Order: sequence, then structure tokens, then C-alpha cells
Amino acid sequence: MNHQPQESLKANILIVDDTPDNLRLLSTMLQSQGYQVRKALSGKFALQGVEMAKPDLILLDINMPQMSGYEVCQHLKSNPQTCEIPVIFLSALDQVSDKVEAFAVGGVDYITKPFQSEEVLARINNQLTLQNLQKQLKNQNIILQQEIEERKLAEARERAKAHQLEITLEELKRTQAHLIQSEKMSSLGQMVAGVAHEINNPVNFILGNLDPATEYAHNLIRLIKLYQKTYPDCPQEISQLIEEIELNFLIEDWPKLMKSMKVGSERIHQIVVSLRSFSRLDESNLKPVDIHDGIDNTLLILHHRLKCTSERPGIETIKDYGKLPNIVCYASQLNQVFMNLLSNAIDAVETQPFPRIITIRTSLSQNETSPSVIIRIADNGLGMSEEVCQHIFDPFFTTKPVGSGTGLGLSISYQIVVEKHGGKLTCVSQPGKGTEMIVEIPVKPY
Repeated sequence: MNHQPQESLKANILIVDDTPDNLRLLSTMLQSQGYQVRKALSGKFALQGVEMAKPDLILLDINMPQMSGYEVCQHLKSNPQTCEIPVIFLSALDQVSDKVEAFAVGGVDYITKPFQSEEVLARINNQLTLQNLQKQLKNQNIILQQEIEERKLAEARERAKAHQLEITLEELKRTQAHLIQSEKMSSLGQMVAGVAHEINNPVNFILGNLDPATEYAHNLIRLIKLYQKTYPDCPQEISQLIEEIELNFLIEDWPKLMKSMKVGSERIHQIVVSLRSFSRLDESNLKPVDIHDGIDNTLLILHHRLKCTSERPGIETIKDYGKLPNIVCYASQLNQVFMNLLSNAIDAVETQPFPRIITIRTSLSQNETSPSVIIRIADNGLGMSEEVCQHIFDPFFTTKPVGSGTGLGLSISYQIVVEKHGGKLTCVSQPGKGTEMIVEIPVKPY
């Protein structure tokens, strides 16, 4: 995938690493994208280079002799001339404490080695975009202050400047929301991949051995029965052991035991498959997918919140699926939309008295010239006022208590559906009558 930087092709990046191979790899990668690249093998050389010419961004290793990356960053941030240069730490250290210290000394991002080139390019691009927007905002503020002090501009022009400032701020919020969601999805993908890998091998081993184990036990039981038939008068010691182990019950219960073990193992295997399908880490491009598979996989992942337990009643899920064609979409992103909408529906009904119901309906629109797939997710929760409905897609807006929600889920879902897929995401809700979220995705040829 080609990541051309949104900034000028003259954007200057300083790479600081005491490993020449790392410098060569990063330098080649960035120069191929049009960036100007400078290199430094130590923190001391890096500070000297910054004094001669300020870079637009610094990629900084942590573990270096004489002066660590943390110390280099502290020097930069203590100098008014260099404090605004964004610093991205790039290190093999992956402990939470390392990342916390990196952000504490002034780093804007942290990439763990070994890294993926696309991740590095995306984070650099995002930081340069954010830096450019901040510069725009700062310039707009200076201009606005001058206009206020000099009182030379008309009221109409001041309103126009204020509107432009509002647009810039909104773009900053959207950029920040995208960065947070990207980090969240990156962490989720790594977790899912790790869990699926660690569980899949032992589960396959168990599943592969259950059938032979059942056959071996069956043969042993046949052998015992043949002995009993051939030698009906067995010694007292054997008779006592037969009574002690309850042989007849054991023979009867063994197939049930093996069957339950197989059902449980297949259930685990199904969950692993669903986790892989949900994350779709290797499917970042547009491709035809079955919407119902995505919904079902999401429901399976959320099963622990839907099932009945000793502490709470279950949530009934009603599925009314229509006949749908495969649609061309970004599968992992659309699965994240289903996760956000279904999680919100669960939140809405789990504090309600029985019955707790979530209804999922899918259908194909009747518009033959531009058909679309329609997914409706409805709950019988408390619902929302019209005023709240007007703001639920705004970044960082949430109706949940502090600490329970980020206000990003529906905002990101709206971007995915509307901007990424050219669809629609609408909310229908009334206080006391529940909420229905409607997703429309156009059916496009592949």
C-alpha cells in the first residue's frame, strides 16, 4: 500500500539510532515515500544536528550509549527552539513502564520493535498531519488576536474566521479520535492473534485425539465383555474391583463423557475461528463478504454478556435475517461497527427488568438502481431524547458515566459506514421506547 505523506514532499525527518542497520532500513523506507531523511548514531550527534537545522519530526531509539533516548527528548523539550518538534520513540522495550516514561518526557507516540513499515508510515503521517493542523490553528489564533486588537475587521469577517477555527478544531478532534481508535484496533488485533494462536494448537491436538481415544476405550470395553462372556466365574479379587469401580456404570457413562469432551472442544475451536474471522487482520482491502457471518461472529464474541448467569438474567437475541448478497466492504472495520452497536444495545438493556431483548433484522432495499443492504439493531432499553440523538455521533460525546465510555464508538462507526463505505448510519429513539440503529451499506460490484 502506498503511503504518500499529506505534508510537503520536503518534510524532514531525523532518525536517531545507534544501530546502523536500523538507520539504513528506516532511511530507505522513508526516502521511498518522498521524505527528506537525516541520520544520527548517538544522542549527542542528534542534538547537534537539530541545532543546525530543525527537523519536522524525530524517530528516536531509547537504548543508546552515553545518552539515552529519554535524555535526548528531555533536552529537546527543555529548549524553546526545539520543544515543539514531535518525537516518536521506536524501541524494543515493550513494558508499560517504558511507554509511560516515554510519554512523560514528551514523546507523542511509541512504536515497539520489530515494527511493520506500514504502521511506522501511518504514525509518521498522522503526526505530521496533526503538527500541520496545530500550526494552522496557532496561525489562525495569531491572526484572530491581531484582528481583535486592531479592531479593523468587520463583524462578518470575524464570524468567518471563527467558523474556520471551528472547522480546524473539529478536524483536530477527528484526527485524535482516529489515532486513538487505530491504537485500540492495533491492540485488539494483536490480542486476538495471540489468543487464537495459543489456543488453536492445543485444541486441535485434543480434537485430533478424542476419536482415537474413544475407539481405544471401545475396544477395551469389548475386550472386557468378551472376558466376562468367556470366563463368567471370575476370581473374588476381580469381582471386588468390578464393584468398586462400578464397571456397568463406567461402560454406560464413558461414551457420554467422551461426547461432552468433544462438544466442548469443538465449541472452543468455534470461538477461535470466530475471533480470527472477527479481527480479519489479513483483510485490510475491499472484498466481498457475508454480512451475516460478521454479525454472528460478533454475537459469539459477546456471548458472555448475553447468556444467563446466577447473577443476572440473560438477554434474548432475535435474528430476522433476509436474503442478502455478499457486499464489497472493509470486513474488519464493518465488524467493529457491529461490535460497537451491539455493545451499546447490551449496555442499554442489561440494567432493564425482564424481558431484555435485542432484535437484529437485515434486508435488501427495494431501490433497483442503487440497492443497499440494511441492518437494523434494536433494543428495548430506556431510549434517548431527540437532543441526545443529535449528538451521539459527535467525537467524545457519551451518555455513559465517567470511566465507562470514551465517546468514540459511534463516532468511529459513523466514519466507517459513511466515509469509508459511502453508506448511512442513523438513530431512531424515543424515551421509554428503546433505540434502533440503522446501517445502510451500498451494494457495489467487485
